[in-house]
Amino acid sequence: MFLSPSLLENPLQTVAAVDLGSNSFHMIVAKMDEDGHLQVVDRLREMVRLAAGLDEGKFLTPAARERALGCLSRFGQRLKALPEGAVRAVGTNTLRQARNGEAFIAEAQRALGHPIEIIAGREEARLVYLGVAHGLAAKEGRRLVVDIGGGSTELIVGEGFVPIERESLHMGCVSMTLAHFPDGKITAESMKRAETMGALELRPVKSEFLAAGWTAAVGSSGTIRAIREVVKGEGWSDQGITYTALRRLRKALIEAGSLDRLDFPALTPDRRPVFPGGVAVLLSVFKALDIERMMVSDQALREGLLYDMLGRIRHEDVRDRTVASISRRYGIDEAHAQRVEGTAKALLNQARQAWSFGSADTADMLGWACRLHEIGVAVSHVQYQKHGGYILQNADMSGFSRQEQMLLAALVRGHRRKFPVQDIFGALAEAVRPNVIRLCVLLRLAVLLHRSRSPAGKPAPLLKISGNRLQIGFPEGWLDAHPLTRAELEEEALRLKPVGFELSF
Repeated sequence: MFLSPSLLENPLQTVAAVDLGSNSFHMIVAKMDEDGHLQVVDRLREMVRLAAGLDEGKFLTPAARERALGCLSRFGQRLKALPEGAVRAVGTNTLRQARNGEAFIAEAQRALGHPIEIIAGREEARLVYLGVAHGLAAKEGRRLVVDIGGGSTELIVGEGFVPIERESLHMGCVSMTLAHFPDGKITAESMKRAETMGALELRPVKSEFLAAGWTAAVGSSGTIRAIREVVKGEGWSDQGITYTALRRLRKALIEAGSLDRLDFPALTPDRRPVFPGGVAVLLSVFKALDIERMMVSDQALREGLLYDMLGRIRHEDVRDRTVASISRRYGIDEAHAQRVEGTAKALLNQARQAWSFGSADTADMLGWACRLHEIGVAVSHVQYQKHGGYILQNADMSGFSRQEQMLLAALVRGHRRKFPVQDIFGALAEAVRPNVIRLCVLLRLAVLLHRSRSPAGKPAPLLKISGNRLQIGFPEGWLDAHPLTRAELEEEALRLKPVGFELSF
């Protein structure tokens, strides 16, 4: 979840990204030089078909878990030498859906040896676009990027490295094949049903994408690359994928009648079982968005993860822009939030050693919570911490993984009144829960000390920590001159006591 401090201090590093896709798992390893360029040194890919391992109750089957964990243990052997924070691993659509996804993630992290995040569909779309955009010429203008995965399809319109429209749709090569070609039979009727399903999924977003416009369409992912290789191998198109070539491919699939009778030399055996579903999805996209030709990129989500890591290391973190945008949208008092942040980070620096806050992202997370702690006031001042936690838990937050978003929501939800350890913090991963609770204690103290909202400077409090015992000190006579602050500290001590913290002053 967090970047290693060594990555921030030493720019010449090996970094890696792992994509736990619904069809395939991918790993990419790259070296980063002093100029911020990435040179790929290794790639691994295994067909896992995680989406096919979801049962009717949306639970991952034991067989699917076994395939996935076996793959991750092999990836883990390659990544074993990389330090904490040098690897970013993400789960996508199937793990978003799986009802036992959290339990699987715990096992998966042990197999891989590195943390794994589950990202939202629109965040997946942003990362796909970032990866594809870095492989395109800068002067190509506005482009449409389409990525067909096993369980979802991402659509993005963007310019340069900035996405303008992005959506994640609930259809992919595995899910479409299971729904309409489950027995391997391919008929005109089943293909038509699949395309109709695709059209229905595209219908809510069609207008906004057509209105955005683009000068070039680009496809990424194994499904689209496989289609490109087949239409090229059959002599139907030597410049990407055309709509005419796609129609010829559709006809050939129906004439073959079944997966067993497909005779395309360019189609690899591991891609064959989900090929008709992928073709149906792409046909739906071509028809809905009036695409005549699509070029194909070899870059996708995993490259986007690497470039996103590079941005964080170079202090170009999209999460900062997201927090600033939300702050403006909800009319947060930014001057007050900055004062709270200054005090919270001063307390963090004093607590860092005693509470082992080693991650470079810890200060960022605390800072974002400070900047957004009053977001719920836009709904109502009454119990605004609850409104704020709900907003952040459900908002579209570019750059944040689902775990990071839950963590931030927990900090904001817990920054005042009753400390909701069981209700809110109990939902966080056990590995991060203790430090998040401690961060929330620091946030609560910082908010309390700025209750007056006065722009006048506050004396820097001196914080001493021993275990869960906190002693906060002020210049002599200061608390006597500020009886309201003393009373609030006394009340805060009572609120912290039931959750195991002892506050004195």
